[in-house]
Amino acid sequence: MNIVLSRPVAFIDLETTGINLSIDRIVEIAMIKIKPDGSQKIMRKLINPQMDIPAASTEVHGISNEMVKDAPTFKQAANEIKQFLDNCDIGGYNSNRFDIPMLVEEFLRCELNIEIETRKLLDVQKVFHL
Repeated sequence: MNIVLSRPVAFIDLETTGINLSIDRIVEIAMIKIKPDGSQKIMRKLINPQMDIPAASTEVHGISNEMVKDAPTFKQAANEIKQFLDNCDIGGYNSNRFDIPMLVEEFLRCELNIEIETRKLLDVQKVFHL
């Protein structure tokens, strides 16, 4: 079955310091953008969260403080991430409950607005559980 896209969709996956949206920070963002013509663009960035990554989180995703010490902060990478997501609907696994809210929080901390209300959000976890 082929899906016909009317605009690009970006599937995102975040790794973070934890699961608290107001305290924790992104340590890695991976995105794949699929355009209506079928072409794809990939972006993966380690992010310096400017806080220690708890050992329990490192056990889950394998990203250590040493790995992100020279990585850009989210604020330094925010414009590039925002441009990648411009005009895209957004998808991911459990993305509506975690990844998208976490991403929005990080943009708010940088005083950048990422318009979510005008996008379609595809949480494949919901599709999986149908």
